Amino acid sequence: MKIPFNKPYLTGKELQYIEEAVSLGKISGNGEFSNRCQRFFEVRYGFQKCLLTTSCTDALEMAALLFNIKSGDEVIMPSYTFVSTANAFVLRGAKVVFVDSKADHPNMDERLIEELITPKTKAIVVVHYAGQACEMDVIMDIANRHGLFVIEDAAQAIDSYYKGKALGSIGHLGTMSFHETKNIQCGEGGMLMINDPELIKRAEIIWEKGTDRAAFFRGEVDKYGWVDLGSSFLPSEVTAAFLWAQLENLDQIQTRRKSIWEDYYALFNEDSAKIKLLNASYCKQMKNEGEVPIFNFKFQNFKFIANAHLFYLLFPDLDSRTEYAKNLKEHGILAVFHYQSLHRSAFAQKHFPDQYRRELPNSDRYSDCLLRLPLFYELPELSTQL
Repeated sequence: MKIPFNKPYLTGKELQYIEEAVSLGKISGNGEFSNRCQRFFEVRYGFQKCLLTTSCTDALEMAALLFNIKSGDEVIMPSYTFVSTANAFVLRGAKVVFVDSKADHPNMDERLIEELITPKTKAIVVVHYAGQACEMDVIMDIANRHGLFVIEDAAQAIDSYYKGKALGSIGHLGTMSFHETKNIQCGEGGMLMINDPELIKRAEIIWEKGTDRAAFFRGEVDKYGWVDLGSSFLPSEVTAAFLWAQLENLDQIQTRRKSIWEDYYALFNEDSAKIKLLNASYCKQMKNEGEVPIFNFKFQNFKFIANAHLFYLLFPDLDSRTEYAKNLKEHGILAVFHYQSLHRSAFAQKHFPDQYRRELPNSDRYSDCLLRLPLFYELPELSTQL
């Protein structure tokens, strides 16, 4: 494959900081590099408290524990999202209730939320797809009027904002991912952002396997013990050291990714009624020869560049997307689709049949028609590839 979909970027200091972490003699987590990373986010983005986790999935599971999600509760979330968004709450016994996406963007349609609220509803989980913000003012107003918790799944949203506020800082809790496909990565990793000060103490306990161990190391208690539910959510200092090398270069990485995103936008927006295959002259030649169609498509209406997490095209149907991806692959470029609607999953059919039977046409359309193009720091100049 000439151009992969993703290639994790290394700054050059990852191994140096890992060696430093090892030399400090504590590599089990919640040490020097964990604290550096957490403090970075608290200072730069204004999160009340940050706790590194082994994944965004773990951070979501911590959120479910913090809000005491239990059997019989209902949690509202988009159908067009990764399975971890739902799993975290289903593991606690909750029923997930799915919201359709917007017609012009994969984010959840905030206008459809209120009609799904019942006396059993406990929380709303917001997913900021591609780092672009959901309508948080509307969602928070709905939540406040109905006494609901809000969790921001900001897995893709590092360095993205809504009306000047960092995504993940608006709801009661936020979660973030540092998976190798994200802008800033450490292979596998995540973070829980606590925005309600009343949740901080218990979040630390859940994070430390249900013990007050963190308070013990700060000298606040003379011994620690089992005081609540919890699990082993902390990443090692090796992981945190790797992440710190990335965070030191956040601005450089973001500048490069935004440049690539803008190149894509210029390339495709040049003729917004057509999808270009490789380059314009090649497209024209293939069309004349009758070998490769140039598909009509609606160029996605990006309101802003957000954090340049990904760039996607929206095709009129599954067949045209499949053919376009196939043609790119034949020329050494790997483009991939994304989520499959959770309400159409085999799991939903078995466990939430009422959700499986619902019609969520926009979510299904993005499942069938959305295609993500390669976007990573070391991507060659687009003019030589597309």
